[in-house]
Amino acid sequence: MRKILVTGGAGYVGCVLVPKLLDAGYSVVVYDLMLFGSEGLPSHPNLQVVKGDVRDAASFSTAVAGVDSVIHLASISNDPSFELDPALSKAINYDCFEPMILACKSAGVRRFIYASTSSVYGVSNAPEVTEEHPLVPLTDYNKYKGLSEPILLRHQASDFTTVIIRPATICGYSPRMRFDLSVNILTNHAVNKRGITVFGGSQKRPNIHVDDITELYVQLLDFPDEMIAGEIFNAGYQNNTIAELAEMVRTVVEQEMPEKAPISIETTPSNDPRSYHVTSKKIAEKLSYVPKRTVEDAVRDICNAFKAGKLLNSLEDDRYVNVKTIKKIGLK
Repeated sequence: MRKILVTGGAGYVGCVLVPKLLDAGYSVVVYDLMLFGSEGLPSHPNLQVVKGDVRDAASFSTAVAGVDSVIHLASISNDPSFELDPALSKAINYDCFEPMILACKSAGVRRFIYASTSSVYGVSNAPEVTEEHPLVPLTDYNKYKGLSEPILLRHQASDFTTVIIRPATICGYSPRMRFDLSVNILTNHAVNKRGITVFGGSQKRPNIHVDDITELYVQLLDFPDEMIAGEIFNAGYQNNTIAELAEMVRTVVEQEMPEKAPISIETTPSNDPRSYHVTSKKIAEKLSYVPKRTVEDAVRDICNAFKAGKLLNSLEDDRYVNVKTIKKIGLK
C-alpha cells in the first residue's frame, strides 16, 4: 500500500482530497497545523493525522519517513493574506519550501505534487493565459507561491518526479468550508443576505470545482513519470467575470431555495485589479484531464449543505475565513 503525505490535509481542499485518496486504496498521512481542527477528516484505519508545522524541519522529516509521494497544499492561503504579518507568509509559503523538498528526497519520496495558484498571473489582458505567461505578483501570497516553483523544478530528477499545478479559484462545498473564495462568498451572501454585492465586476476569474481539482491530485499519483516530470499545468474550467458569477449564483440559489427570491445584486467600485483568463489546454492535451463540474454545480452543492444544516453561522463565524482565523489565533 503506497503512503501519501498531504501537507495542509485538514484544510478546505484537503478534507475533500483525503477521502478520495483513501477510497483509491492509499495509506494517507495528513500533516497540518490544525488551525481549523481536524473535524472535517474521516475516521479511517489507513489515515494518520499529524499536527505539525511545515517550518519545523525535524517534525516534517519524521512524518515523511516511508512516504511514496507528497501533495503539498499547506500555505498561508489566498490573496487577502497581505493583511497578516508579511514575514509569516514568507516563512510558510517560501522559506521552508526547499528544506521540505530536501527532507522528501532524503526520505526517498519519489513524487512531489505542488499546489501553486493561477493567481501568480496577477493581471493580464491576454485572451488565453498559458503556462508560459509572465508571472505578475500582486500580493505576498502569489509572489511566494510563484517564487517556490523554480526551486522545486531545480530538484527534478530521475528518482524524484516533480509537477506543479496552478489551480483556478476553487469553489464548492467542503467539510472544512471556506467563505473567502469568490463563488463561495457570493453564494453565502445570496442565501443569507438575499443580496449580493459585486466589487467591480469586470474582473475575469477562472474557477474549478473542489471535487475536480482533488480528483486531479489523485490522478497525478499514477501518471508515468515522463508525462509529468518537471511540468507546470494550469487547472481551471470556466472563466467568468465577477458580474457573471454573481448572476449565475443568483439563478441557482433562486432555483434551489426559492424562498430566498428575489435576490438582489448591487455593484460597487473595487480596488482589486486581479483579472486573467486562464487556459487549461495543455493539461487537456497532455494528460487528457478535463473537469466535469460547473460553477453552477458548486453553488448547488453549497445550497444543499445549507439546507442540511452543515454551515451554521456562516456570516459571523471566523472559522470560514482563513485570514480572520489566523489573526484570531495569533499565529507566529
